[in-house]
Amino acid sequence: MRGSLDAAVVETTPSDVPRLSMPAPGTAGGIETSELGRIVDGSGPVTVTCVDYCPDQIEIQRVDDLREFLARHRPAWSHVRWINVDGLDRMDVIQALAEKYGLHPLAIEDILRTHERAKAEDFPGHEDQPGRLFIVARTIDRRDDRLHSDQLSMFLGRTTLLTFQGAHPQDLAPIRQRIATPGSRLRENDASFLLYVLLDGIVDRYFPILERYSDWLGDLEDEVLEHPSQSTLEQIHRVKRELLTIRRAAWPLRELIGHLQRERHETLSPTAQTYLRDVHDHCVQIIDLIESYREIANSQAETYVSVVSNKTNDIMKVLTIIGTIFIPLTFLAGVYGMNMPIPENASPLAYPFFWIVCGAVATSMIVWFRRRGWL
Repeated sequence: MRGSLDAAVVETTPSDVPRLSMPAPGTAGGIETSELGRIVDGSGPVTVTCVDYCPDQIEIQRVDDLREFLARHRPAWSHVRWINVDGLDRMDVIQALAEKYGLHPLAIEDILRTHERAKAEDFPGHEDQPGRLFIVARTIDRRDDRLHSDQLSMFLGRTTLLTFQGAHPQDLAPIRQRIATPGSRLRENDASFLLYVLLDGIVDRYFPILERYSDWLGDLEDEVLEHPSQSTLEQIHRVKRELLTIRRAAWPLRELIGHLQRERHETLSPTAQTYLRDVHDHCVQIIDLIESYREIANSQAETYVSVVSNKTNDIMKVLTIIGTIFIPLTFLAGVYGMNMPIPENASPLAYPFFWIVCGAVATSMIVWFRRRGWL
C-alpha cells in the first residue's frame, strides 16, 4: 500500500468518490481486477482491520501493509478471519483483496458503485476455489439532521468474511468487543454467524431512527391541531419523503434476509440460518412501523387541509354575517343621506330615532342568527 493508512474517518464529498465510467453497449458487465488500476483513486481515508479468532484466542490488528499481510498465512489456530475495509478510495486495496480471495468481477463492480439495492448473490466454487456468498445491505443513518442510506458489501466464505464500507462507515467496534469477550456466542461459531451479527446490527439501527419519527409525528399532530402553518405542512411532507427513503432501504433488506433464511448455501451454517429468523421478524416489524407512520403522515396532511379549510370557512362566515347585518343599515343610511327634502328632517328627534332604528335592526338580526345557529 502507498503510505500509511489513517484510522480517522472523515466525511467526503461526492467528488472524492472514485469515478466509474458506464460500460460501452455490448461489453461484458463487471470490473476485472486488472481494470482496477485504471480507476482514479479518491481522496478519502481507507482503514483495513483484520480480526482472527477461535473459541480460545483472538487477534485484532490494523493492516498498514496489505500486500505483506496477504502474503502471510493466517494463524493455524484461527477459525474465522474477518477483514473489514472502511473507505473505497484506494483501488490497490480492493485489487489486492480481489486477487487474494478471487472476487467475481460483477461483485467488484457492485462494491464500487455504492448504490445497489440489498441483495444476495451466490458465486459457486470451482476446482480449488470455494464458493462464496456476496451480500449487499443498506444501512440508514442521520448526519447533520439529514437521512442517509449507505451500502455495506460482504463476501462470505467458509472461514473468511470480507466487508467493505464507503465514505460513512458503520461503527463496528461493539461487534469487535463482543468477539473479544471470552465465551461469547460469536467466538463459538463460524463466519456465517458473524454475518448474521452484522445483519442484525444493521436492522436494529432502524428502530431508534423510526422512534425519532414517532416523536416527530406526535409533535406535528399537536401543531396541526393548534397552530397549523405552511411550515407544518412542509415538515409533514419531509417526514413522508424520508419514510419513503427508509422503506426503499428496508423492503429489499427484508427480502434479502428471507432469501438467506430459506435458501441453502455451503457457507451458511444451520445455526446462522436459525438466528436469521429473528432478523427477518425485526425486518417485518420495521416495515409495519414504516407503513403505520406513513399512514399517520398522510392523515396529518389531510387534517391540516381540513383545519385550514375550516378556519377559512369560519372567517368567511363571520365576514358574510357582518356584511349581511350592514346591508339594511346601508340602505337606511343611503335613503336618509340623499340630497332631497325628507319630512322627518324637520323634527329634532329624527336623527336619534334613525340610530335607534339602525340599532334595533342590527340587534334583531344578530339574535335571529344566533337562534338559527349561524353564530
